[in-house]
Amino acid sequence: MTTSSVRNDFAGLSRRISDAGLTDRRPGYYVLRFALVGGAYIGAFCGVVALGDSWWQLAIAAFLAVVFAQVALLAHDVAHRQVFRRRSTCMGVGRLIGNVGIGMSYSWWMEKHTAHHANPNHTDHDPDVEADLLVWSQKQARAATGVPAWFGRHQAFLFFPVLLLEGFYLHYAGFRACVTRKTPGRGIELALLSAHVLLYVALVFGVMPFWQAVAFVLVHQMLWGLYMGSTFAPNHKGMPLVDADDEPMDFLRKQVLTSRNISGGHVVDIAYGGLNHQIEHHLFPAMPSVNLRRAQPIVQAYCAEIGVDYLRTGLVDSYSQTLRSLYDAGAPLREQAAAVPSGEWTSRV
Repeated sequence: MTTSSVRNDFAGLSRRISDAGLTDRRPGYYVLRFALVGGAYIGAFCGVVALGDSWWQLAIAAFLAVVFAQVALLAHDVAHRQVFRRRSTCMGVGRLIGNVGIGMSYSWWMEKHTAHHANPNHTDHDPDVEADLLVWSQKQARAATGVPAWFGRHQAFLFFPVLLLEGFYLHYAGFRACVTRKTPGRGIELALLSAHVLLYVALVFGVMPFWQAVAFVLVHQMLWGLYMGSTFAPNHKGMPLVDADDEPMDFLRKQVLTSRNISGGHVVDIAYGGLNHQIEHHLFPAMPSVNLRRAQPIVQAYCAEIGVDYLRTGLVDSYSQTLRSLYDAGAPLREQAAAVPSGEWTSRV
């Protein structure tokens, strides 16, 4: 295949998608979606006030975890300009529902997510595969020290439990970015994040006894984190990683070969906010998420025509692939631990 034909591969696909009208705006869909999610959000907090001193509040906490995830998915669509065309409108709405609504810094997340889209699964440029608590490759595992070295040995078994902390991490990372980094509009971001925390704490602790309120916060934040992490994890984890030594790929191959689709019906689409069609989303990030299902067979057929591997698998298998990849990535750490006496290994960690 010539360089020019590779370069034109995405242009050919883009014409098919455009001819099908799949990049057109869907204002009616987003009006309905914002109304439903907004109604659920307001209704949940009204339920908290109405219920007062009752352990049934934990049921509302679980429901609110789902609502927070759906708000985050809406913020994701706003950030990709699927909803509004103007950047200023996206920023205003994104900060309203992200910072104030769920306590997640919209500007920090958008900067991070943009870097991910530009270089998915690139170990040097994608912040989602940086070696932090988790290691994503055996190369990262060999360089790990301290807590990541211990965690990496067991990460396949601890992956879902650690996702229970993801909600707390999103709050922390947003505040940290506003204080320590040049986050765009960080003064506004910080003020809006603080407003969320103050309103949330005042409401929850104002209507419930202390320990009941603590339980509410834990259930809500932990289930929200689990939902969020479970939504984003199977889309790329376990797919090929890219580093500086690899041959550069064109846009289409870079996005398709590092992404995984999850099959399923409309319930899966709603639960994942359309991100189960991850390949189509990465190829056309500004496409309204409701159109991704219709784009999927077009993209899959086109990839077959040009000989590009396209992975679409079931929900359970997608998580199985993710966990297997984490287990394989931690192999060097388990081998090191097996070769070193336990006391010496402990001292190293």
